[in-house]
Amino acid sequence: MYAYIAGPLYNEGDRWVNELLDSKAQNVGFTTYSPHRDLGIMSSVDDGPLLFKGDLDHLNRADVIIANLNGVTVDAGTSWEIGYAYARNKHIIGVHTDERVHVRHSVVNLMVLNSLDHFSQSIDDFTLYLQKHVRSLSYNT
Repeated sequence: MYAYIAGPLYNEGDRWVNELLDSKAQNVGFTTYSPHRDLGIMSSVDDGPLLFKGDLDHLNRADVIIANLNGVTVDAGTSWEIGYAYARNKHIIGVHTDERVHVRHSVVNLMVLNSLDHFSQSIDDFTLYLQKHVRSLSYNT
């Protein structure tokens, strides 16, 4: 079982949440790929093609995409990864624990939200869902 951890990478807090989601996935048996940990963060425009290809290869390999949706809006790169994964019929879990809400009754863009197989608003809910998902995968093999 292979999980791709998607999320913003621009500050230590973003990366900390991504690493927490990664750790939870590993704890239930997933091998994980985290772009900032495994490929690095773009330091120049020249890094772009290499990082894009590396991430794309791992998205294609993944059984599940785990997306950190925190922020004022969902990160543009994370939105692209979700759209790509959705088009490839990947199982997508979105996690949004950010309490900032800018549009009444709206948490995440409806196109992103409706691309998800599961939407968690807490780490506990995410962990429980991931455990159930792993059990369902083992029943189907």
